[in-house]
Amino acid sequence: MERQVDGLVEELYPSLQEWRRDFHKYAESGWVEFRTASMVASKLASWGFEVKAGREVIAEDARMGVPPLAFLKAQEQRALSQGAVAEWIPLLSGGFTGVVGILDSGRPGPTVAFRVDMDALDLQESHALDHAPAAGEFVSINDKMMHACGHDAHTSIGLGLAYVLSQSKEELHGRVKLIFQPAEEGVRGAKAMVEAGVADDVDFLFACHVGTGVPLREVVCGTHGYLATTKMDVVYTGIASHAGGNPEEGRNALLAAASAVMNLHSITRHSGGNSRINVGVLEAGSGRNIIPNHASFKLETRGDTSEVNEYILSRAIDIIHGSAKMYGVESQIDIVGKAGSSDPSPELLPYIRAQASKVKDVASIVDTTSAGGSEDATYLMERVKQIGGLASYLVFGTTLAAGHHNEKFDIDEEVMKIAVKTLALCALHSHELPLSKGNA
Repeated sequence: MERQVDGLVEELYPSLQEWRRDFHKYAESGWVEFRTASMVASKLASWGFEVKAGREVIAEDARMGVPPLAFLKAQEQRALSQGAVAEWIPLLSGGFTGVVGILDSGRPGPTVAFRVDMDALDLQESHALDHAPAAGEFVSINDKMMHACGHDAHTSIGLGLAYVLSQSKEELHGRVKLIFQPAEEGVRGAKAMVEAGVADDVDFLFACHVGTGVPLREVVCGTHGYLATTKMDVVYTGIASHAGGNPEEGRNALLAAASAVMNLHSITRHSGGNSRINVGVLEAGSGRNIIPNHASFKLETRGDTSEVNEYILSRAIDIIHGSAKMYGVESQIDIVGKAGSSDPSPELLPYIRAQASKVKDVASIVDTTSAGGSEDATYLMERVKQIGGLASYLVFGTTLAAGHHNEKFDIDEEVMKIAVKTLALCALHSHELPLSKGNA
């Protein structure tokens, strides 16, 4: 079986590169992955997968940070003009850009799920000629949308896995679910897929990432330490007035926001673990002689655990509303992203190590490593564990041209071969894993 998988992936490698560079060129941000999702759905269907998309796999009320309707409509038309598969667009329309492919072997066995993300960052990519995508003419053509975190590779890995498994169906036991998730950036998409029930029948879940500082040819079986996080947009609304003539009639939204920002960064730490808070954007005012009637800022909280994050979040909300009251302005808080913490299932790590050790391209295997950032795959992991299953988050190392979320980010594409081979073996041998009582 290992030889068969190795041969299929080696043959497929030029397609993996082609797909990844195509997704990179047509990068799409969260909830507007219309072209990407339509192409994924089309390929899955052509390889014999049962395909569910749109509202079937995205719970509308659980979505966070969804762009305005006018932007969604404009991006849908943009995607069609760039080659989106038109027959799938009605299902994805309105920002329901999730796709799930299901392959049933017809033989007894577990349901094994693999989650990959599809969205790009809101970042303008470098066009410098020392940046490989620019030199190779696959730099993003979409304004302020760039695959600067490797999700183009993740989507391609998911497609590569789908193809290999479709060609190895006679070796499968049970079912495979491939979860192509939108809007991971800003931790906005996984919750909506969980609440749509996509993980409710899963026995074993594998999520993955490329890079993150891990060297090429190294595989991490399980990443722990993803920080729980909440993303918020805050708006203060006051009353404008003449700053010289009648300042007492104004209600200064700028001062309220400035007070809030300073105090947010002064929140007392929690003994239960590390915490973070950051205000990354602050906008206010319209002129030097006008009491500002509007201010807005964007912030995030993080914590080692969900408990620590909730503590920081609660204090932040108190400060935001308290500053508003102090300056007599109205406050509005929108939660635009949220994820908890989750650790890999220890029982799954030896199994992953065993599969990775069969891949000739792998030079080293690490059981666990600490992450430090945040990831909304934790929603899926926790749901699977709640119903008695096992879950882990793998990292496949690769050489990076620049750090994640940098305008010159790029990867060594060889990592995609390693990932597809490892994940395919995790699927093909999954019937050897014992089912827990919860999912028996």
